[in-house]
Amino acid sequence: MFIKVLLSYLIGYVRIIVEGYYIERFINICTNNKITIWNLKRDKNVKLELNVRIQDFKEILKIAKKTKCKTKIKSKKGIPFILHKYRKRKIFAFFLIIMISLIIFSSNFVWNIEIQTEDNETIENITSDLEDTGLKIGEWKSKIDTKDIINKLRLKRQDIAWMGIELKGTNAIVKIVKADEKPEIVDENEYCNIISDKTGIITKINAQNGTANVKVGDTVSVGTTLISGWLEGKYTGIRYVHAKGEIQAKVWHTKSKKVYYKQDIKEETGNQENKYSIKFNNFKINLSKRLSKFKIYDTITLEKKFKIFSDFYLPISIEKTTYKEQENKQKIYKPEEAKNLGVSELEEELDNEIQNKENIVNKNINAHETQEYVEVYVTYEVLENIGTEEKIVY
Repeated sequence: MFIKVLLSYLIGYVRIIVEGYYIERFINICTNNKITIWNLKRDKNVKLELNVRIQDFKEILKIAKKTKCKTKIKSKKGIPFILHKYRKRKIFAFFLIIMISLIIFSSNFVWNIEIQTEDNETIENITSDLEDTGLKIGEWKSKIDTKDIINKLRLKRQDIAWMGIELKGTNAIVKIVKADEKPEIVDENEYCNIISDKTGIITKINAQNGTANVKVGDTVSVGTTLISGWLEGKYTGIRYVHAKGEIQAKVWHTKSKKVYYKQDIKEETGNQENKYSIKFNNFKINLSKRLSKFKIYDTITLEKKFKIFSDFYLPISIEKTTYKEQENKQKIYKPEEAKNLGVSELEEELDNEIQNKENIVNKNINAHETQEYVEVYVTYEVLENIGTEEKIVY
């Protein structure tokens, strides 16, 4: 379909309006006769706008007559109509032909890589890994072996459960399903204890194999044996086992920081300037001086790729660089303001560190004030599964 639409632009097409009570029948006959129509826009039930190739226009008129529909040309598009309009401007026509030739030639390459994941999850280093396996910007489409790339990448990475690559136009669409973490393979013949890998207070213990060495309410530190890798029977005596079990404890996550009452900060003045560049793949042309007139500034860069259709990207992009002026200022906080600032920053750090927020059971905040700063401590009490295996040496 994409190639047909592109060719239609080269050889010309018309946008027409079809009116009548049998619009559905009109569309069905066009489809059955394999007539390429696109960009359909329905207005109520009796009016339809669509694009059709020049060579199919006469057939469209016959179908419209058959279905008792009226047709009207809304606009004419494509190279033939442009050349006809500017037929006396030979230089313009010459450059237009060169431009079209370059567009056709560029259609043999990949100029954009779109990575799609479930829930828009980010996958670290996936772009560089794709480049290493053969999928990169500017690569000939005919040289890209999608099956080989998928096989190499899945062998290289353990976090990918499924992967598919689709080449549409000059766009490579990479669809990825992340793999769930594989459970650790346990050697049942290896005797071991389960020891604590964190400091906390036991809230739940369930020894599935072995002997519980602690009880609910006990405080444990790193290295405390939680479940011993042995069982004692009345007739069998003591025998060693591979300890198993679920142990939950209340553990503490603490962070601290000093917040000074006097701080040098950078503040935006509201002044900004924009500079633009044109990029041809990796070659950049600056349209203005790159240096900013501001002494202190923050930089934001955005890149917009050119595309003709939804999946036909060109090796041309516009890069916009925004410089936002800043100035140095000294800000003075009151002790309470400094404390609140520190608490807010520490809570954000702890929230990012703890995955299951619903397991947070308590939050403690302490602060120590001096003449120059306030030192803030934030502690989260969190319910977590603890315990790691330790081989029994005997």
